[in-house]
Amino acid sequence: MTTSFNPKTTYIHLTDGPEVRPIEVTPDFWEKIEGRLDLQEGRLITTFHQSENWTSWEMHPAGEEVVLLLSGAADLVLETPKGEQTVPLQAGQAFIIPQGYWHTARIHAPGDLLVITRGAGTQNRPL
Repeated sequence: MTTSFNPKTTYIHLTDGPEVRPIEVTPDFWEKIEGRLDLQEGRLITTFHQSENWTSWEMHPAGEEVVLLLSGAADLVLETPKGEQTVPLQAGQAFIIPQGYWHTARIHAPGDLLVITRGAGTQNRPL
């Protein structure tokens, strides 16, 4: 049996198999994520504190992403075939970002997000 952990410093990896693995978040975690072949399968559950607008666009080619706003207020902005779509979120609301859609966030009130993503092949680009 494992001990409890803080989801802001330890993420959860839902493997394609029967395991659920805690993943320690080091200061260089996101810089080295592409080299983490073990995280290219399954889904990663992460939490973030957001106090400022995102500085880039993000896209997940391998699957949909769930974004749950735990506290605060934010707009998710998606690039869709019909142009930009803005999805306002208040604390307690969630949205499923479709596979392959570029997205970013504008933060209106600081708060925390919980994200469930299939991270394989995640791409980023500047705003």
